[in-house]
Amino acid sequence: MSQGPKTIRCLVSGLVQGVSFRYWTRETATRLGLRGWVRNLSDGRVEVLVQGAEEATESLRQALHDGPPMSQVQAVECFKEPNSEEFNGFAIRR
Repeated sequence: MSQGPKTIRCLVSGLVQGVSFRYWTRETATRLGLRGWVRNLSDGRVEVLVQGAEEATESLRQALHDGPPMSQVQAVECFKEPNSEEFNGFAIRR
């Protein structure tokens, strides 16, 4: 009983910039069939907005705690977002 795509926004902190975190996130999200975007924030965190099946968004949320090999994730905060926009693919935003 699906109610359409789930959208979540996650903020990832730690050593997550300069370690290919955005590229890893795009590859992981694409593999899971998710849509949305990822970007670096000026405070050193990475922001992820992801949309898709609930199981897939949960898989990505869990994966963000590990990140790519050179990252050192300290915290992941995720929040449910309204489905106000449909995304095509998964983009790296600057």
